[in-house]
Amino acid sequence: MLRYLIQKEFLQIRRNAFLPRLIVIFPIMMICVMPWVMNQEVKNIRVDVVDNDRSTLSRQLVHSIEASNYFIFNGQKPTYRAALKDIEAMDADVVLVIPLHYSRDLTQGRRPQVLIAANAVNGTKGSMGSAYLSQIVTAHVEPSVAAMQAKLSTLFLYNKHLNYKVFMIPALFAMVMMLMCGFLPTLNIVGEKEAGTIESINVTPVPKWAFILAKLIPYWLIALFVIVVNILLSWLIYGITCAGPLWLVFVLAMLLALFWSSFGLIISNYSDTMQQAVFVMWFFVVCMLLLSGLFTPVRSMPHLAYLTTYVNPMHYFVDGIRTVFVRGGDFHSIAHQLLALLVIASLMAVWAIKSYRKNH
Repeated sequence: MLRYLIQKEFLQIRRNAFLPRLIVIFPIMMICVMPWVMNQEVKNIRVDVVDNDRSTLSRQLVHSIEASNYFIFNGQKPTYRAALKDIEAMDADVVLVIPLHYSRDLTQGRRPQVLIAANAVNGTKGSMGSAYLSQIVTAHVEPSVAAMQAKLSTLFLYNKHLNYKVFMIPALFAMVMMLMCGFLPTLNIVGEKEAGTIESINVTPVPKWAFILAKLIPYWLIALFVIVVNILLSWLIYGITCAGPLWLVFVLAMLLALFWSSFGLIISNYSDTMQQAVFVMWFFVVCMLLLSGLFTPVRSMPHLAYLTTYVNPMHYFVDGIRTVFVRGGDFHSIAHQLLALLVIASLMAVWAIKSYRKNH
């Protein structure tokens, strides 16, 4: 009976004009596009320079800024007021003002007061841009500090080149699982409710467990297929491979698939229309994604927001898959994440089965 029900689901998916295309295009778009646009490294900071000294040393400082890969040099402005107009027009992000007698103060061993004015409408870009510019100015004003920094040896572990794609690609698997095992089964069941076809199943002797499994197993298999495609694409396009045991990636993926499919079934059980299901699902998805550590470190969150990570399965999945994929962790390294995912997914599965009402 279960085999025929699963076969029916695959026939419905194949006859759908949209789903097969989504299953193929979505993982390709996620791997080929998202790692580029989700890069949070701050570059291309537009800087204006106001050189009130116009000396040899001040020109050396300006040339150091021009040579940096992080800045786009907008040119020199005659006054600070003129440079500020560029910031107000959003044509510049940072203004550097070199004071009068800058060269004389450096020659006499003094520390000239250099002004850095940053457009902080975008707080991240403003703070990072001023920090980059401060390093250049400090290295020029105090060569001894730059020499001391040159003697420091920094060792970057696990991601030697600080490639943001290595950090982001494994976490994108969470978004794939969310769509394939969360949204699609939910909309499928609610769509059958609206069409009235689900009532035909409810009056048959099909057991509750068989109906639920038949609805979820096809999407679990599709999600595994998509995960395999993502792993292959990350290797072929970026040369990024899993540093740890690959089977742990699939274990984490299946536990997250169990959670999302159970959670989607719960929402479909309490929803009467697809619109209602989409809005409710989207609300929880956005909250779980933003509080998972996918984009920002969870330790940077306020304490109350950080407490929500203890019950957020997305946090455990993102933390676990990055440990395996990037750091090469083994089973013992992610035992805590696996146990938490198993407990949360099991509770959701029990709730999903109990909340489904079948008419006998």
